[in-house]
Amino acid sequence: MDGIVYPMGYKVESGGARVCRIKKLQEQAMQRMNIGQAAKASGVSAKMIRHYESIGLLPAADRTEAGYRLYDARALHTLKFVRHARDLGFSLAEIHELVGLWQDRARPSRQVKALAEAHIRELEQKAQELLTMKATLEQLVHCCHGDDRPDCPILETLALDAPARPLHSTGKPALAPRSKTRQA
Repeated sequence: MDGIVYPMGYKVESGGARVCRIKKLQEQAMQRMNIGQAAKASGVSAKMIRHYESIGLLPAADRTEAGYRLYDARALHTLKFVRHARDLGFSLAEIHELVGLWQDRARPSRQVKALAEAHIRELEQKAQELLTMKATLEQLVHCCHGDDRPDCPILETLALDAPARPLHSTGKPALAPRSKTRQA
């Protein structure tokens, strides 16, 4: 098996796969990148990397003598984890908890599942709110002539102190459509 290269850069040598993993980690620890390189490699902007450091989501980076940040493979992996969690819509507080669970190899998976299930419920609520907004806007568009006349129920509704009304439970618009024969 000596000399066989496996995915992720592991190479089996005389000490077996475990020795190779240790060597891989040692090689990665030697590779450092500045914030621009870390941003490009992780898909997280340099500004957000600094922010994540400032709120403790990412450990403070080592610095060069000139004060430039240096990131290793572990920090890069954490940044990618954070980016993926953000892509799924998790809040920073939830991501902080997820990072802690991810780094705790002794954690019970039920904690992670409970956090994900709670997030699903939040997403379902947001999706319902978006559907309600869509129905309200469709109702307003239905009531608007969209012609050369200046009167516009969309603008009139937006100017009201009260929020626009969604569709009734019957599925019919809460506002009656304007008559097309009415003159402006």
